Amino acid sequence: MMTLFFLTGILVLTYAMLVCHRIPALIQNFRLQSLFLFLVTLDFAVRHREAKVFVVAGLLLLVKVILIPSFLSRLVKKIKVDERLGLFLNPLLSLISALFLTWGASVFCSWFLYTRQTAVFAAFVVSITVVLVGFFIMVFRMKALSQIVGLLVMENGIFLLASVMAGGMPFFVEIAIAFDVFVCAIITGIFMYRINKVFTHIEVHRLTDLKG
Repeated sequence: MMTLFFLTGILVLTYAMLVCHRIPALIQNFRLQSLFLFLVTLDFAVRHREAKVFVVAGLLLLVKVILIPSFLSRLVKKIKVDERLGLFLNPLLSLISALFLTWGASVFCSWFLYTRQTAVFAAFVVSITVVLVGFFIMVFRMKALSQIVGLLVMENGIFLLASVMAGGMPFFVEIAIAFDVFVCAIITGIFMYRINKVFTHIEVHRLTDLKG
């Protein structure tokens, strides 16, 4: 029951990212989504009493709930970027698209997933939805910072999907992924800072004007 509650929280916060108008709200929703992912992992660790999963849960809390969102929030303030996301698709249409993606994920899982466990089925649907919505954010949001968040959201979905499929990824693989994601966010953030300093903006559609 608790797992279903946490999965519902992940899904609701995924939808909330699509109705955001400002970058800080997007980052905050990512932080909360990662917190619910941490709670799902912690619940698994408590129920199965696996020490390595407690370590993975701790890494999720440290890296995705504390470090990365804090770094991105400081970056937004430091480069003094326009906090508006810049939307290729308005929030209402984005939310409708996300609901359609969830429906598609549900149909896909009902066709190819043979399980009577409600929690497992829900986890598959939520994880696929999170991956697709992360990709959606990368495509339909103009600011490069929002695309960083979209990539991180996709990774949350992949982590959840891999955990459900394999009962948890190998311990050292999970640690390596957490470290890689953190380093990627730091390097990309520095890259965005340099772009903004040189070109005074980080809007992707305006950076394409440099081609040729």
